[in-house]
Amino acid sequence: MSIARKLSSVKKGPEGAWDLSFAYSDDPFAWDISTASYSQNFSVASQEASPVGLFFKPDGLKMYVLGSNGQDVNEYDLSTAWDVSTASYSQNFSVASQEAAPRGLFFKPDGTKMYIVGSSGDAVNEYDLSTAWDISTASYSQNFSVSAQEVAPYGVFFRPDGFKMYVSGAAEDNVNEYDLSTAWDISTASFLQSFSVSAQDGSLFGLFFRDDGLKMYVVGSSNDSVYEYDLSTAWDISTASYVHAFDVTGQESAPYSVFIKPDGLKMYVVGLTTNDAVYEYTLGGFDVSSYQTDVQGLSFKPDGTKMYIVGSSNDSVNEFDLSSPWDMSTASFLQQYTSLASSSGSRDLFFREDGLKLYVCGESAGDFLVYEYDLSTAWDVSTISSSGSKLVQSDAIGANAPAVSFKPDGTKMYVATYYFAPPSSVIARMREYDLTTAWDVTTATEVSTSGPYGLGYSFKPDGTVLFEAGSTIASHTLSTPWDSSTATLVHEFDPAVSAAAIFTREDGTRMFTAGSGGRVYTYTLGPQ
Repeated sequence: MSIARKLSSVKKGPEGAWDLSFAYSDDPFAWDISTASYSQNFSVASQEASPVGLFFKPDGLKMYVLGSNGQDVNEYDLSTAWDVSTASYSQNFSVASQEAAPRGLFFKPDGTKMYIVGSSGDAVNEYDLSTAWDISTASYSQNFSVSAQEVAPYGVFFRPDGFKMYVSGAAEDNVNEYDLSTAWDISTASFLQSFSVSAQDGSLFGLFFRDDGLKMYVVGSSNDSVYEYDLSTAWDISTASYVHAFDVTGQESAPYSVFIKPDGLKMYVVGLTTNDAVYEYTLGGFDVSSYQTDVQGLSFKPDGTKMYIVGSSNDSVNEFDLSSPWDMSTASFLQQYTSLASSSGSRDLFFREDGLKLYVCGESAGDFLVYEYDLSTAWDVSTISSSGSKLVQSDAIGANAPAVSFKPDGTKMYVATYYFAPPSSVIARMREYDLTTAWDVTTATEVSTSGPYGLGYSFKPDGTVLFEAGSTIASHTLSTPWDSSTATLVHEFDPAVSAAAIFTREDGTRMFTAGSGGRVYTYTLGPQ
């Protein structure tokens, strides 16, 4: 059966397939703080010289910072969800009448209640918000003393249903668990048990739980670290066991609070000593940095048992085996091919469906070409041999060709190129080519330059949907299949890190991205 006929018979995928509005992370390395890497920070010094507490609205468009010096909660708007660099100050709310030394902050998931814990009153203070997430509408309701368990409480957290409350503190270095007979009403709280973290840190401050209650994170200043624990029974701290720590000394020498994005791919830390800032970290992804620190191209064998990467830091194709198809937690490095024709880093790669042809975007003396290779053994990069090439961008200032993709029958090729044009403009475009001989790039003729520009491309097998990689993943519908000039933007999705490479499983249910930092991230497209 020909490749073209095989792909034309692909049936419609399940609900959510090829629909970015259904995309969510199920990365096997999410929530693993050992994968954390520092990304950026946002200074709150203009509002608070001693930030100690941190919380985000569930959609990532609002951030709240609790200040010890100002004895208030500061509210910020984020123009890009979960990106602290886009935060702008909105307003504040004083808690001084209830607590002179506020330390921890928490909001009810619907934004109609706020809780503050402090080391002056040794109590949790409850506030009602008449307008959800608007702290200017907050009014004090009541408090609950935790002094019998902790005289220096620094963190507070609730189970999503409001029937459990947790308080951490520096005097005992314990996490204390309370039951609430009425959800979210702290006057109904009763102490249940405590869990010591003193073996890890002697100055326990903030705490955070994953929403399923099977992971707990605390932050402490003895070692300036975030600590991760597994709970064998959800929300039962007596079942917690230490996993590992992540040192934040490079950013903050007195970390007070930690918060993790709901998909487990970003972590935020705030502290009161170094820069009066909120620090953002990226989590998750399969680590390929030992082979490629700046992944530009990503591809998989159609059955999900092999993965391939290329990048700008060296001219090699790296091959990985996956013992369980599509499961990155089972990936292991196999081999690499180091004799690519490009002279200054590779930008993208594409395999033909049978694994006997490979195409790589690369540079030679300032020009960018698509290089064609034959594989004598399908999917085995050790059997690569050069076949031909096609010039796609001649030597120009700042020139690049970061993406290449093909129609499944090999009669069309799509390449992204850009270059600087004097005095200051950038020419970025998708180039569409017709190939008079299928899969032979030497027969390619440019037919259009009006498609969406991206750092990586992934087409639905019928040519009606295009995913474009970059700072966001953008999906486009093509009213005429495979005609890039008919593309219309439909949806955008924020990946864990800016994506230079993208691959989507043929049925459209699983997407993989990669970029700088040398990690490959996993997403599912479908109902959760």
